[in-house]
Amino acid sequence: MKRRQFLKSAATGISGAAVASLATPAIAQGMRELKMVTTWPKNFPGLGTGAQRLADSITAASGGKLSVKLYAAGELVPPFESFDAVSSGTADMYHGAEYYWQGKHKAFNFFTAVPYGFTANEIDAWLNYGGGQELWDELSGGFNLKCFAAGNTGVQMGGWFNKEVNSLEDYKGLKIRMPGLGGEVLRRIGAAAVTLPGGEIFPALQSGAIDATEWVGPWNDLAFGFYKVTKYYYWPGFHEPGSTLACGINKGVWDGFAADEKALVQACCHAENNRMYSEYNAKNSDALNTLINKHDVQLRQMPDPVMNAIGEASGIVVREVGEVDALGKKILESYLSFRTQALSWSKISDQAYWNSRLLPFKY
Repeated sequence: MKRRQFLKSAATGISGAAVASLATPAIAQGMRELKMVTTWPKNFPGLGTGAQRLADSITAASGGKLSVKLYAAGELVPPFESFDAVSSGTADMYHGAEYYWQGKHKAFNFFTAVPYGFTANEIDAWLNYGGGQELWDELSGGFNLKCFAAGNTGVQMGGWFNKEVNSLEDYKGLKIRMPGLGGEVLRRIGAAAVTLPGGEIFPALQSGAIDATEWVGPWNDLAFGFYKVTKYYYWPGFHEPGSTLACGINKGVWDGFAADEKALVQACCHAENNRMYSEYNAKNSDALNTLINKHDVQLRQMPDPVMNAIGEASGIVVREVGEVDALGKKILESYLSFRTQALSWSKISDQAYWNSRLLPFKY
């Protein structure tokens, strides 16, 4: 225990045993026990296992000095209460998607994904070298949090539908699970979008409470068994082209870390950000083949006129975030400026290469 902490404890008459029992974080003999809550089902492939991997990495890399215990969705707090639990100090860390917190501030969407926004590589570039992390610090700091990118699922699918989508009219009145600004975009074109945590999606789809859903992509969608209740699987997704997942840390806990502990936690978050992205890219292709060839899923491409209409609505919805307050405007302007640069470069780099790789040459 640090001398300052000991003197404070002594002055207030707190015994050593009481100090050891403090929940956030528990401190004993220089060790910190940190509670990490998540928005994901327990051991769920990619999301839940990635959060566990992050917790284990921090524990191992610190030699147990920072011992992180993970609580899956509902084990300590309900999934969508993770933000408040960490902000208030009930828990020390969370692993989740920042767009779940748009009720706190709409600009949180930019730090997961926004419709027709950044790919995984582009959001990493913005966060690390385009001023995005500093803006995230400013936003999350107002809620007593310090956040880092700690996972990415890559580009997501358009979703599962109980009927074919042939025109914009097919979205009218459609009950679909889609969180974040993507859900608001679909409301603008006539759908009834709702936000549900992962564990509630399948029963809602099965009961008919919703007509359609998006979740992540083939690997996770196969695990959730959506193919059992609907067969139309659409691509591409517009809403999450590169979904960053976050590790949010209580600001008091973060400020209490030593410099080496801060560096260690940040490095573990960055490592998991890269590892999860590579895992999704490795797993999605095989899972898609299984869905199509074993479970007779009907893969469909969303019609261009529908995607164009969604794009028009997306531009309006995304820009409205800048009307919330001065910070929202600052984040929006930074994001749009970097997006312009990214489009200019990707057109002659990644996109050009992908197009040329599809040419009919023998390889």
